[in-house]
Amino acid sequence: MIEVFNVFNKKTALRKLIAGVACISLALPLTAVNASDDSWPQGPVSFVMHTQAGGSADVFIRTLAESLEPQIGQPIVVINSPGGAGATQMSRLKSANPDGLTLGINTLSHFTGMLTNLNGVFALDDFSWIASTQEDVHIVFANQTSEIDSIDTLINKAKEGSGQVSVGGFGPQGSTQNIAMSMLENATNVEFEWIAYNGTPDIVAAVMGGHVDVGVSNLSALKTFFDAERIQGLGVVADERLASLPNVPTFSEQGVDVDASWIQVRGVFGPEGIPVATQHQIADAFHKAMQTEHYQTYARNAGISDSWMGPEEYTEFASRISEVARAELGR
Repeated sequence: MIEVFNVFNKKTALRKLIAGVACISLALPLTAVNASDDSWPQGPVSFVMHTQAGGSADVFIRTLAESLEPQIGQPIVVINSPGGAGATQMSRLKSANPDGLTLGINTLSHFTGMLTNLNGVFALDDFSWIASTQEDVHIVFANQTSEIDSIDTLINKAKEGSGQVSVGGFGPQGSTQNIAMSMLENATNVEFEWIAYNGTPDIVAAVMGGHVDVGVSNLSALKTFFDAERIQGLGVVADERLASLPNVPTFSEQGVDVDASWIQVRGVFGPEGIPVATQHQIADAFHKAMQTEHYQTYARNAGISDSWMGPEEYTEFASRISEVARAELGR
């Protein structure tokens, strides 16, 4: 891993920030106050995604669309546009008409990316940060038949002189998943070889095909592979075990002390200049659709926590977490 990640420690400001935002999110009402009585602009709503079909964010929007489409009375079109660790998606969004009909799902990697591989290409002010939707923990996993069956065996293999242990995850060094593995490196004094992919399906395929030793992703995209017993969980970055994966221990249970608050956060964003009233309508529609039984069943089965920030809160969150990430990355 690159040297800048060695500044990460268990008492970071980022830990305090995400914990604080979680408390704020729980205190917010389930829908924001409408800034206008006008309806969402009419026409198909395109969601440009930064991952392939089957990625965690892709599964989220396709599942939510089943509740969101009848609510807004217009079709939702999902456009998968992977590439450049989000750069392809962000380019399309940046140049889109700010009418609320072209949107995307973002993750924390969008914020860290603008400080690393996309620095100088995109900035926070290029986009409208509309709403938060999900918090999703990181899971390290291996092929069901792999001899690496725990964090302990993973660390021991990395300490052996027989070669480097490879880890597949989304995005380049500096992505959310990469930082999660960097935390493990720093806590155990080992080094992994990071292999970047464009989405969870590619990560799982690499793990299943023996192209990487282990993978890291989120449960929302891995659940079907766990259910089919094609992969095994080595450890979860969380304070407690997941109800849907009770046999997978946390890092701390295995004697590894990392910041369990380093979670994936997903939200809705769009091009700069979307009217504030329209942003509120979009946030309201999302948060209302997230309350449906259909969506809640998916979210609970996937071990996802809901997040309810509206435009003002999410814009502030984007600014604050970018500053904290800048400090952590030494930028």
